[in-house]
Amino acid sequence: MKRFILIISVFAGIAASAQTKPMTMKECMEYALEHSSDIEIQRADNSDSRIDRRDAILAAFAPEISAGTAVQYSMGHTPDPNTNIYYKNNTFRNGYSADASIYLFNGFEAINNIKIAKTAVAMGISSEQQTSDKICLAVMEAYTNVVYYTYLTDNLGEQVETAKSAVLRAERQEELGQKGHADVVQLRADLADREYQYVTTDNKRKDAMITLQSLMLWPVDEELIIDTSLSDSEQTLTDPTVKDDIISCALNNNPSALIAKGKLDIARKRLNTAKWQLLPSLSLSAGWNTNYNFAVPKPENTSSFPYLFRNNMGGNVQLTMLLPIDTRLARLSRISKSRNEVRKAQATYDKTLKDIEAEVMRAINDRDGAARAYLLAERRAETQEESFMLNTRKMEQGLISPIEFRTASDNYINAKAEKIGSQLKLRLAECVVRYYKGISYIDQL
Repeated sequence: MKRFILIISVFAGIAASAQTKPMTMKECMEYALEHSSDIEIQRADNSDSRIDRRDAILAAFAPEISAGTAVQYSMGHTPDPNTNIYYKNNTFRNGYSADASIYLFNGFEAINNIKIAKTAVAMGISSEQQTSDKICLAVMEAYTNVVYYTYLTDNLGEQVETAKSAVLRAERQEELGQKGHADVVQLRADLADREYQYVTTDNKRKDAMITLQSLMLWPVDEELIIDTSLSDSEQTLTDPTVKDDIISCALNNNPSALIAKGKLDIARKRLNTAKWQLLPSLSLSAGWNTNYNFAVPKPENTSSFPYLFRNNMGGNVQLTMLLPIDTRLARLSRISKSRNEVRKAQATYDKTLKDIEAEVMRAINDRDGAARAYLLAERRAETQEESFMLNTRKMEQGLISPIEFRTASDNYINAKAEKIGSQLKLRLAECVVRYYKGISYIDQL
């Protein structure tokens, strides 16, 4: 019994440790994709597209088949044509039939429907990828905000502790007559400012965490713990890929371009279908039927069911050609509307390509600018850190005033925050550029 309780305790401890393990950015993306309602809806739409493709193939190559049976009982009086005398006539009839028909030519409508269905399936896959990319980018931005405000909160927390130590030291020096009361008041005011900044920044961190949890559909009653570590080795400040190559790759592989191209292809196929509808259609049909009937009450000499079933059997084969007569110019109107759909789809496709090209140029410019800003911010942070350390020793020795120390401290905090911010911005900008090079956000991690 004790061993059983021990095993349960061990597994409970493992489960608890698994729940508190920090989640990486990739794990957050995977969780968001797994629980996303938009992804589930898109997958259902993709399933419908595959069903439409199957139906289009069957409609083109498989005949439409129907079969049926009927039972009829007739009662009443029938006149004798020779004597003109009415006599009672009750009959029972059981009939069977089967029919099949298929279009041999209908203006290539069936073939075009297959092509349209295949294009819709490909568009659905691109739409799912586009939805996944949007979710991953949103999670990445929210995750980055949490990391940024976490670092900023930790840094301000250290500054609060430093300010508290400075106040205690100044109060002790005031008791010894080494500092005036004005200096102590100034340090207390500095501590109050630090605490205010800490609380404000911590509230922003919590708000960023709520945003991340909302994007991930994380349970509201569970705490989300993420990995906030940063590595300078992940930064890639140079990229040998030529700008034109990135643009070309984005225009050929970006989901938005593929979706717009698919809509254009569908519009063109519908226009071709509308034009071919002006030609005659040709269909082939065949039928089979038989029946079994007898008078009621059933005479003794009535033939058996198998005999009547075979002898009453019949069939037909029919080849039908329908010549279209464009009443009220319906077909011409359909062609005109289809042509307008092609024009709109072409304009949308061209605009999409221009937008993607502009987005790629903006992403490359943001990455290059973020790389330069990161180098300058790193250099500035190192300089301000050295200056802050020197001013801290001067403050301890009473060589500078609290106002001068506050200025040095503010410069150091701002420099460190800007370094972290520029580092995270560079990471995001690099991910966006790699995305336009054909690498999805989740595959980059």
